[in-house]
Amino acid sequence: MKIRVRLVGLLAVVLLLSLGFTGRALANHRLIQENTDTAASPQKIKAVQKQVKNRLQRYADQITADKTASVYFYNLTPTHPTKGWSHQLYQPGKLAVSSNAHAPVVAASTYKLYMAGFLFSQAKAGNFVWNSTNENGFRHMIVNSENDFAESELDQFGLAPINSLVQQLGGYTPTFIEGQSATTTATSLGLTLRALANKQAPFQNTHNQQWLLKLMGQQIYRKGIPAGATAAQTGSKVADKVGFFADENNDAGIVTLPNGQRYILVVMTHGHQQSGLSGFPRIATITKQIQEIVYGSKTTNQVAPRAR
Repeated sequence: MKIRVRLVGLLAVVLLLSLGFTGRALANHRLIQENTDTAASPQKIKAVQKQVKNRLQRYADQITADKTASVYFYNLTPTHPTKGWSHQLYQPGKLAVSSNAHAPVVAASTYKLYMAGFLFSQAKAGNFVWNSTNENGFRHMIVNSENDFAESELDQFGLAPINSLVQQLGGYTPTFIEGQSATTTATSLGLTLRALANKQAPFQNTHNQQWLLKLMGQQIYRKGIPAGATAAQTGSKVADKVGFFADENNDAGIVTLPNGQRYILVVMTHGHQQSGLSGFPRIATITKQIQEIVYGSKTTNQVAPRAR
């Protein structure tokens, strides 16, 4: 009986493949999980990736059409090895999309991700000491988004070396200009998060990387990406850094799903009569939709929702 059930499952997978990966492709996550040793051809995996990526791009373009939002999405290597469909479909970066992501906007406190990397690099060079005062200031900078510590370090080191670090990360420069609010792009923050997630310079030190991720997971403003990721899938964990100033509400984070899949998401918003933290539910909605497009709905267990 087990063999018969197994064969039926395999035939179902073959049937899905034969449909040309239309809207029914990957419609049942449970079926795929039961056949994780079943590999599809590279051509058919690419077809599915294209379908998911196209739908995601359409959604991103739709929500950024009025230029009051920027979106950057990048799928990462999962926290533990996968095989079969999941391994092939979610290869790092294969589903990456962005929209309006190169548009410079006010960074607000998201710039503190650059500050974190900069201080790690300065400590490595012997120009900064992690004493209890600095550690406490750093913690409050990330967890509570307080400004005093970040501003004092900017004053001490100057703007040029921090702009240089952002440039080394491939980001938008100049981020910091004397007398002006820090300016950045969704792509710039996304590239920084990719370096952090992959333990690349200036986040190559394991202790520093894990410490920063832990603090980002403890930051107190959770109504943006964390709320949206959890709404899409209970148990999703988010390490993120928010920023808010006037009508600017921004969130940049690394999301880990219960099954170990991970992705980077940056959503930067303004306009729409936002003030205070009122734009974060908008970010949550965007996050939920993006996560469900790429990784499926918690109610339907779809890996990739049907194309429309």
